[in-house]
Amino acid sequence: MTEDLEAGQTAVVEPPTDALADLSDGELAERLRDAADRILTEIRKRIIGQDAALEQVLVTLFVGGNSIITGVPGLAKTLIVETLSEVLALRFHRIQFTPDLMPSDITGTDIIQENPKTGKRNLVFVPGPVFSNIVLADEINRTPPKTQSALLEAMQEHQVTVQGRTYPLDEPYFVFATQNPIELEGTYPLPEAQLDRFLFNIVIEYLPLEEELEVVRQTTSDRAETMENVLSGADLVRFQRLVRRVPVAEPVLEYAVDLARRSRPRTDAAPPFITEQVEYGASVRAAQFSVLAGKARALIRGRHHVSFEDVRALAPPIFRHRILPNFHAQSEKIDSDLIVARLLEEVRPPASRM
Repeated sequence: MTEDLEAGQTAVVEPPTDALADLSDGELAERLRDAADRILTEIRKRIIGQDAALEQVLVTLFVGGNSIITGVPGLAKTLIVETLSEVLALRFHRIQFTPDLMPSDITGTDIIQENPKTGKRNLVFVPGPVFSNIVLADEINRTPPKTQSALLEAMQEHQVTVQGRTYPLDEPYFVFATQNPIELEGTYPLPEAQLDRFLFNIVIEYLPLEEELEVVRQTTSDRAETMENVLSGADLVRFQRLVRRVPVAEPVLEYAVDLARRSRPRTDAAPPFITEQVEYGASVRAAQFSVLAGKARALIRGRHHVSFEDVRALAPPIFRHRILPNFHAQSEKIDSDLIVARLLEEVRPPASRM
């Protein structure tokens, strides 16, 4: 990978390793599944339980998307991302979001630098922490929207524009954000435009008793786990391209689109409860991500096609941050997860419709 960028330099991707260069798609799919298993094995050295959350992190990885990880303090949100970066040997930056954080603290800024040979002064771009492969936006909702939006271009376009100059970011590129759902004082809700750019809102829950006991047992001993590098950045980019080539049957595609369309109130497609309880429904990105994430989940599970179950299993983390309950629903303590669950009950796959 490139080192820190100077002004005018471009980001480059490592050349693909010879091990994967000449493989067929079928062979590459087997390598992807093996890589996913090995990544999970390494992460499991530090992370106990959280099976659904870890699968969603892996899907994010192979899709090449960005995800929010939501959970109360102490559930290893930050540790998951830090461990993932070690396993992949990718450049990693953690940005602690605070109320006084400025956009330039994230993207970088131009400074005046004097050339010792000529004595001339020039503007030189100093890259910010966003110039990494994995960026952890820790407690992202603790900084104002102006600073939050500094990540938008990086997340969507994989580039940063400062003072009219555009700087590409190295591939692969991911933004993982964390947020605490119970502490509202001193926080700023994420703008809807930014929320929509996150593939998943991954919710981490408290562990069952046996798993919590194991966490305490491991973290209070003197053993230190060493992470092994499993995958290069270039090979990960190759796997991401493979994911996009996975075929999707037309009924599965239609089902993903149907779920998104029926989540929108005041439309002909919306069930009555959606119009009653939802202010805004899911955008077209929900359908796009349902298909793309379904492809990655299928490969991770050893299949070469997307099933209805892939779409349904990933609907909660894809839709929960794209559906906005209205005042009536909030007054009845109906959140987006309950609305998504009911949507899945009412909108069945084509084969099961009467």
